[in-house]
Amino acid sequence: MPEPKFVVAIGSCALSGGVFRGCYNVMGGIDRVIPVDAYIPGCPPRPEAIIDGVVKLLSTLQAGEQLDSPALEVDGHGVKERTK
Repeated sequence: MPEPKFVVAIGSCALSGGVFRGCYNVMGGIDRVIPVDAYIPGCPPRPEAIIDGVVKLLSTLQAGEQLDSPALEVDGHGVKERTK
């Protein structure tokens, strides 16, 4: 797959395991397995939030910045840097 590659976690289940969190077969969020560039919460996530997250990733790509840390998080008010 050609560069650049981005990982976007979309929805509550991808972020934290959702309603299945705590089950024996659920590890938690996808960020425990692979690094995530943008987090878009919601169950289901709003289309505006998904578009906003992708636009933010594209603008970061055009600016030539690295997305290693911190990741982006989309909430009801737009995209912001995720704090852990």
